[in-house]
Amino acid sequence: MNGTPIDDTLFTWPDESPQLIGARCTNCGTVTFPQQSSCPKCAGTELSRHLLAREGVIWSWTIQGFRPKEPYIGPAEFTPYGVAYVDLGDVIVEGRLTEGDPSKLAIGMPVELEIVPFETEQAGTNWLTYAFSPTGPAPDQGGVA
Repeated sequence: MNGTPIDDTLFTWPDESPQLIGARCTNCGTVTFPQQSSCPKCAGTELSRHLLAREGVIWSWTIQGFRPKEPYIGPAEFTPYGVAYVDLGDVIVEGRLTEGDPSKLAIGMPVELEIVPFETEQAGTNWLTYAFSPTGPAPDQGGVA
């Protein structure tokens, strides 16, 4: 896929196995995404670049069922989409899902990072962003929905 990341500091690109780029505090070890200039836990300012895991599990999710308010720049024809908090092991990140059907999503479902087109009506650059794609069913939750 060809294109330009919407922000060069969010993920590695071009890359066969892209990863989100976070930061790790050298003082307390706290991991953040996106990268920050100071640690939210200890206020330390010594942070190093930290590549996040490509695979994780859905921690929580919802469907964006209506067109967001301005400055949303998506296509005029709005299509509902999934949004999730994804647990990548050392940090939980928020991201769009490639699946928008609520009957196909569940807490605990494994997902994998993908680089996808950032859909916009603005002509010009082919922008890219990140999203998470389900890779299998959620583990049995013993009847808990």
